[in-house]
Amino acid sequence: MSNGGIKVFSGRNTKELAQRVCDSAGLELGKARTILFPDGEVIVKLDDDVRGRDCFVVISTCDPVNDNLMELLVFCDCLRRASAKRITMVMPYYGYGRQDRKDEGRVPITAKLVANLITAAKADRVLSIDLHAAQIQGFFDLPFDHLSAMPVFYKYFESIRDELGELCLVSPDVGNVKVAEKMANLLHADLAIINKRRITGETVEVGNLIGDVKGKTVLMFDDMISTGGTVCEAAKLVMNEGASDIIAAATHGVLAGKAIERLADSPFSRVILTDTIPTGDRCDPIKDKLTVLSVGELIGKAIKRIHNNDSISAMFRGTAETKR
Repeated sequence: MSNGGIKVFSGRNTKELAQRVCDSAGLELGKARTILFPDGEVIVKLDDDVRGRDCFVVISTCDPVNDNLMELLVFCDCLRRASAKRITMVMPYYGYGRQDRKDEGRVPITAKLVANLITAAKADRVLSIDLHAAQIQGFFDLPFDHLSAMPVFYKYFESIRDELGELCLVSPDVGNVKVAEKMANLLHADLAIINKRRITGETVEVGNLIGDVKGKTVLMFDDMISTGGTVCEAAKLVMNEGASDIIAAATHGVLAGKAIERLADSPFSRVILTDTIPTGDRCDPIKDKLTVLSVGELIGKAIKRIHNNDSISAMFRGTAETKR
């Protein structure tokens, strides 16, 4: 196939990221408008012809989660009724991803409900980055491409590897150990693990550190920073254990609740995020610590591979992998 058959569109919250995707892939961003009626209803109007086209819609279902999710569903319906040949929903951040199982009685599995809604809207496939729980791929009865942002992080940290000195990758919870271990191997660094227990949505209890961080630069790696409770408590622990410097890195900067305040007051010298979720003015209190890496090129390569029916997994050979 040729690139002429591709149309990439953006939701309201991801215009900058979608433009970076198009720039990297040599494409023009599709023309579309999302309009709100006075009562809050959403309507999507396409200004480009999509009949017979391979269409990709870039929307992160971040805050406001429900508004962005509804826009994604309406966008999909609009494209379907406009006779798009194939519709891929590009969700750099998959909202409701933490509600992936019944961890107590009488609670929903909303990650599955979201999958059902996207399927009912008749999307043809979904692309996302660093799902909180890899099993969410199995919630869909349609093709799901799960990308890893690790190549983006690896490229950045490899470029500053000399200044990091003796490095130790720390996984702030056991769920991300495999990804942290892969990155540690790539950067020729040590590995340490922290065990934690979540008390509430805002509060975590950090337990023991397994590994040695004394006198080392600690790179704390996770898929997301939500309220900041986990990483900030973990940072205090490794600082008490003698770490010389601490860097936080996460794919998704959810930064909910008191996260900005906690990061501003934390021992972290740097906070490295990607642009799967827009940072904006809300991050001004930590702008001196913050570095934002773009996943635009990563998504652009994946879109071209999907369009040409090429392998997605080949993009990650020899580098870090997705959580499994």
